[in-house]
Amino acid sequence: MTNIAILTGRIAREPDTRETKGGTNVTGITVVTDRPARDKDGKSYKDENGYTAKESEFHRVTCFNGLAKTVGQYCSKGQLVSVQGRIHYTQWEDKDGVTRYGTEILADKVDFLSRGNGSGDENDNTDAPEID
Repeated sequence: MTNIAILTGRIAREPDTRETKGGTNVTGITVVTDRPARDKDGKSYKDENGYTAKESEFHRVTCFNGLAKTVGQYCSKGQLVSVQGRIHYTQWEDKDGVTRYGTEILADKVDFLSRGNGSGDENDNTDAPEID
């Protein structure tokens, strides 16, 4: 059985990097993906500018150790990335005793598909390191 998730999208906010008490580096990013919006009949439609309307989804991605350091150092808001990892589900009780649920991608690999801030040629990744 396999649990593999692959996302290609833009980083929604600046990476959040920290170190645990045990010395593990952790970086969290949020990756935004788009898909065509559908009407009640399941058909895609155009927006007021004539483009296919889109719906966005935001995905929490967590990186550890060396990958966390590299992503924290080289990634920035607006950058196009491809993430490969596994889907991880969590459950906890908040301070009011309410059970909460969360979903995140635990990244194994992050490829930089553009430079930071979403500017420039999306295929220009000459400065981006290869990360596994």
